[in-house]
Amino acid sequence: MMARLLALLLLWPLAAQAAPVCDKIDFDGAPFTYCRIDMAKDPLRLWLRDETGKPYGSFRNIERALNAEGKTLGVAMNAGMYHADRAPVGLYIEDGDQHMRVVTADGPGNFGLLPNGVFCITGASAAVIESRSFAESPAKCDHATQSGPMLVIDGALHPRFLAEGTSRYIRNGVGVSADGREVVIAISDRAVNFHQFGRLFRDAFNTPNALYLDGNVSRLYAPHLGRNDGGFPMGPILGTVQPMN
Repeated sequence: MMARLLALLLLWPLAAQAAPVCDKIDFDGAPFTYCRIDMAKDPLRLWLRDETGKPYGSFRNIERALNAEGKTLGVAMNAGMYHADRAPVGLYIEDGDQHMRVVTADGPGNFGLLPNGVFCITGASAAVIESRSFAESPAKCDHATQSGPMLVIDGALHPRFLAEGTSRYIRNGVGVSADGREVVIAISDRAVNFHQFGRLFRDAFNTPNALYLDGNVSRLYAPHLGRNDGGFPMGPILGTVQPMN
């Protein structure tokens, strides 16, 4: 009995730090890659700049910084739109410090296609909150990034999405379960329109709220799937941290 208890105690830390579950899915004739993240086991965080103030820009640079601390990057994804200097377009909070305010005005491009939203991380839970609602009653976020448009809003697709929409890109986004305890990040593996991408989160992942992160500049880091996307330097990056084996 004692030996069995000892074995369970030895296994428990490994279970508590289990890696997010990533897989591929074919939805409505298009391939996607996704990761389900249990916030109690693998809380998410955001990164933008290193200790010198230089943008990380890539998964590789974050991995190097974590390795120096005896840690490693679990899964990761680019986390919202940014300017040429890689500063975030909208609200950005990292480790409780706000670096950019929330933007509520409509405007050009996908970010200004209202309603847009804020992805907010607080401890072991997360939420996608419509930006104007957030501005009226700000949540206390440990980490937050604003992007747009929202893909799913309280179970409904964004009202501007058209099933026959002709704008097609590689797209990535994030959805949150109704209880805030599970986060799903997903990327299309071929160009899709907003309507199909929104339906993926609503119908395949059952996330009542989901947020578009970007298109064309869409990247995923999921090493156990052999995925470490490169390309143009990124702005904000969303990911999990795990101890090195």
